[in-house]
Order: sequence, then C-alpha cells, then structure tokens
Amino acid sequence: MARFKVGVQLHPQHTSVEDLRAAWQAADRMGVDTIWTWDHFYPLYGDPDGSHYEGWSLLAAMAVDTAQARFGMLVTCNSYRNPELLADMARTVDHLSGGRLILGIGAGWFERDYQEYGYEFGTPGSRLRALEGSLQRIEARLGKLNPPPLGPLPILVGGAGEKVTLRLVAEHADMWNSFGPPERYADKSRILDDWCSQVGRDPADIERTVAFNSADEVDRVEEYLEAGATHLILGRGHPFDLDPVERLLALSRG
Repeated sequence: MARFKVGVQLHPQHTSVEDLRAAWQAADRMGVDTIWTWDHFYPLYGDPDGSHYEGWSLLAAMAVDTAQARFGMLVTCNSYRNPELLADMARTVDHLSGGRLILGIGAGWFERDYQEYGYEFGTPGSRLRALEGSLQRIEARLGKLNPPPLGPLPILVGGAGEKVTLRLVAEHADMWNSFGPPERYADKSRILDDWCSQVGRDPADIERTVAFNSADEVDRVEEYLEAGATHLILGRGHPFDLDPVERLLALSRG
C-alpha cells in the first residue's frame, strides 16, 4: 500500500473545551499529520441547540496546545469574516504554532449560521463569486503583512463543484478537500486535473485530501488511494474515540 498522510477532524459540538483540548493533544502525541475542526456556530447533527464552539478561537488554542501536527479549519466559511481580517488571523495563529497552520476555506453552505448571525445567505453562485474574490484578497494581504507567516501557510480549498470550485482550486490552492465515496472522489479528482491543464498548473502540486466521518471507511483506504487521495482525514465527534485514527496511522506506516 502506498504511503499517505493521516488527519483527524474534531467536531466542536456536544462537548466541552476541556475535552476538545484533551483530544487534540492526544492526536498530536499519536503522530497524526493534521488536526482540524470546522467553522459553524451550531451543531450539524444531534441536538441542534446543543453546545458548540467557534472554530478560529479553537485554532488559536490548538496552536499552542500542540507541537507537531499541522492543523486548520476544514473549512473556514468565506462569508463569516472579511478576507483581509482572515489573512491576518491566519498569520497570527501561524506564528502562535511556530508555522504549522493550513488555511482551509470554502464558499459556505449552512443556512442556519447565516440566518442566526445576520449574514446574507445569497445563492450558491453568489457565494462562489465571493470566494473567488476573497482568495485573491487573502493572497494579496498575506504578501503585505509584517511580519509574514512563519510557515508555508498552504491554502486548502474545500468543495467539489465542477465548474467553479475546482477551477478555483487549480488557480489558488495548495491543497484540495472533498468527500467520498471513492468513485465520486476519483471523478472529481480527474476534473481537477483537467482544470489544472487549462490554467497551466501541474496537478501534482495540489495535495489531495479526503474527509469521512465513519470509522468503517478506514476499510476503504486502498480505494481512496486509487481514487487519487494522498491524505485521509477521519472526523470524530464527542467522546472523541481515536482508535480508528490509530488504525489509519498503522496502515499509513505499512
């Protein structure tokens, strides 16, 4: 089996800050390559009014609580923050971590967040147009900040839209995240390769990550690798059972 990277996404819902911190510290000690959370204001499953925490505040804590793994948001909702501000936040969190942050971003989709927090939901098209403009502004701001990021601060774009999102990945991203099943992922990965050819980008320059929440998907590692993924991210909700992540790590090491 080919070597691959292993990540874990810790869902910041129906839990406590203490349990989240214990989970990401445990994952870091285990030797995962990446640790992630998500950018929402309300739970995505279970009690819709259960406990939940804001993602970028958690990333600042993760930066100083961990020592080895790269980390980030899977993914930041572009609509929730001014792009120049987001670039500055990312640079600052990157410094807190010693240069380990990944800036994950996407167009946004969870309508309740928008309604409850007073953001205009718009349409999929308007959100994608906003994302395109924001990526350009983020790149420009990162080039102006003093001091600059400590690390490489790769940009990950999440999504699978064939006409716009994957073009934006080809034009702007160092990493791409999408979801399974493997056959769907393979189709999207081929379309991303086509976009790379159209914009003059080497497809090998874009790291391919895939996220899934079921521990049963660990049994499909070889299928995901054959589909083009090189970095597998397993989602975990409270009580943050990391045994399947340990199993993924064992597979990644041969």
